[in-house]
Amino acid sequence: MRLSTVRRPDGTTAAGRIEGDTIVLLDHPCVGTLIASGLDWRTAAAGGGGEVLPLDGADLAPLVPAPPKIICMGLNYATHLKEMGRTPPTHPTLFAKYTRALIGPTDDILVPPVTEAVDWEGELAFVIGTTVRFADEAAAREAIAGYTIMNDVTMRDWQFRTLQFLQGKSFEGSTPLGPALVTPDELDNPADLALRTLVNGEVMQKSRTSDLLFPPVEIVRYVSQFITLEPGDVLTTGTPGGVGHGRNPKVYLADGDVVTVDVEGLGVVRNTVRFA
Repeated sequence: MRLSTVRRPDGTTAAGRIEGDTIVLLDHPCVGTLIASGLDWRTAAAGGGGEVLPLDGADLAPLVPAPPKIICMGLNYATHLKEMGRTPPTHPTLFAKYTRALIGPTDDILVPPVTEAVDWEGELAFVIGTTVRFADEAAAREAIAGYTIMNDVTMRDWQFRTLQFLQGKSFEGSTPLGPALVTPDELDNPADLALRTLVNGEVMQKSRTSDLLFPPVEIVRYVSQFITLEPGDVLTTGTPGGVGHGRNPKVYLADGDVVTVDVEGLGVVRNTVRFA
């Protein structure tokens, strides 16, 4: 099953089930509220239906517009560790984002004039479907409602002001999330998906999610040891090598650049960079 959150002309949003080249709107304002509606959310999503819209040209909002938590992973591919000059971590490296950072899968990435080092980070993301605490491997796997894509756009000049990542990672209007939640049964092998990031059509990142040091199930298991994960929480898995900051000379995004992230089986996010 594939689910998206659609913006309506009246300013409201609705969750929708993708069927071929259409989206069937559901009786929930977004995918996050649908998942949080109860243990039978899959049945409701599969069986419900209202207005039908063409998928082509649909105005997609962030997949989960207001997640309870956005927990992100850093330093999780060996190639990225090497290019950033980092030692492999013994535990997951985590940081947070906030709701106002999220944008839709085709929205513009908005860059204020306080930063000059805007970088791309294509990532596999996933959404929690059940409340989970102190999860073992089986419970962690069951807690994953589905997978999606995030571009963890990073302002490097702010990120490296201190040892903490937060200030460079959560600029408002900077983080595409979508286009769809894809349930695990729709994927041949969720643990091994091809991932690419392109800037103006040129491939910058190319990897497979099987290269993750800490895969999604381990991230859920680890995070649930210190906080309760809830339906609608969004978690990411980190980015592979090929970011602009790791190049020599360094390369950063400019006004008008088009950044595309595609992950096998999950679709594409494609966004234009707009400097204020």
